[in-house]
Amino acid sequence: MTETQTEPEEVTGLDAIARVKELVEDIDFTMLTTQDPAGNLVSRPMSTRRMDDDGDIWFFTLDDTKKVAEAQADPGHDVGLAYIDAKGHRYVSVAGHAVVVHDEAMMKELYTPDLDIWFEDGLGTPGIALLRVTPAECEFWEPRHGKVVMAAGMLKALVTRGTPDDMMRHGRVSC
Repeated sequence: MTETQTEPEEVTGLDAIARVKELVEDIDFTMLTTQDPAGNLVSRPMSTRRMDDDGDIWFFTLDDTKKVAEAQADPGHDVGLAYIDAKGHRYVSVAGHAVVVHDEAMMKELYTPDLDIWFEDGLGTPGIALLRVTPAECEFWEPRHGKVVMAAGMLKALVTRGTPDDMMRHGRVSC
């Protein structure tokens, strides 16, 4: 049996950048991936504070964490971000460069009380900092027609042993 799979709808340019920003800010949690000294890829969850108009993605961290040390040890400060909304079938992948930022005004702007669980003394927590990820390459995948149509297409593919063709919208942008 020969299968043919329709390529997902491609979105590029400003439309892709705008959609990545919407998804990143809506999904919130991401897995930040760095490389440890042994060369292993290591991921941990992070809560996104904002993706600004320049495309930078902001997180709170502490200076003395492994993620900061690993990102700074990489010659290009390369990191990966993986956003997943499994229920909504929405996914974002970001390859970028991370730097630690100590900007009090920016920290005051981005800090919210829900972060107190991680930073006991709020903005007064010793070593609190921002991690800024500047994207180099972004991709996203999401249903083209909504959850109900997506579920029906997946069920049909399961029954017919086919593939859920033409259901995903895909965007890719180099930043």
